[in-house]
Amino acid sequence: MLHKTMLTKNPRINVVFERPLYQSVRRLAQRDGVSLSFKIRDLVKWSLEYLEDILLTQIAEERTKTFDRRKALSHKQIST
Repeated sequence: MLHKTMLTKNPRINVVFERPLYQSVRRLAQRDGVSLSFKIRDLVKWSLEYLEDILLTQIAEERTKTFDRRKALSHKQIST
């Protein structure tokens, strides 16, 4: 039988940290006045956004290398 406190809408992940990493995250959570779980969630979200930004920057840099202004369409050309 499940206890009410065990039910949650969001999936959970168990993670094992080395002690120094755990202490660093714990200090950040205390500093920000949030739970350890919320702080880890926010750090993971930030990390994923950061990695996405890196990927999009790489894509933009590759496109810039092959961009030919003579072949580009103007705003007016594509909006009609």
